[in-house]
Amino acid sequence: MKTYDFAPLWRSSIGFDRLFDLVDAAQRANEDSFPPYNIERVGDDRYLISLALAGFSPDEISLTAEQNVLTVEGRKGEQKRDFLFQGISGRAFKRQFNLADHVQVTSATFENGLLQINLIREIPEAMKPRKIEINGASRSNVEQLEARAA
Repeated sequence: MKTYDFAPLWRSSIGFDRLFDLVDAAQRANEDSFPPYNIERVGDDRYLISLALAGFSPDEISLTAEQNVLTVEGRKGEQKRDFLFQGISGRAFKRQFNLADHVQVTSATFENGLLQINLIREIPEAMKPRKIEINGASRSNVEQLEARAA
């Protein structure tokens, strides 16, 4: 998915608002909203991604984490069925989530048509901020210097 930033054009052009609104709306129309998902923070460094995957079984779903990108793919097996009405989508999908540095997938569960992916952010000790104590001259050193000057 490519995104384009038209902000510089908006700042320097007058009277083209309608045109830019149409281009922006066309770009958003191409975004696929299937499957619906939620991302929630469940702790300071813990997150949960929930995807609604009604009609899929766990063996029809693959989950891959590679270089800060989490990919969820689903593909239904070919079945010849004669639907009178099909309201539950069975189409193939691929949804990608960009993960921040040091975010790892800890587990995934599939229950009642809901795929839940648990994530945790573990920052290495070497990269965590640390408090550095500032040392100064002790009070006795200051008194000694003043005594010598007198």
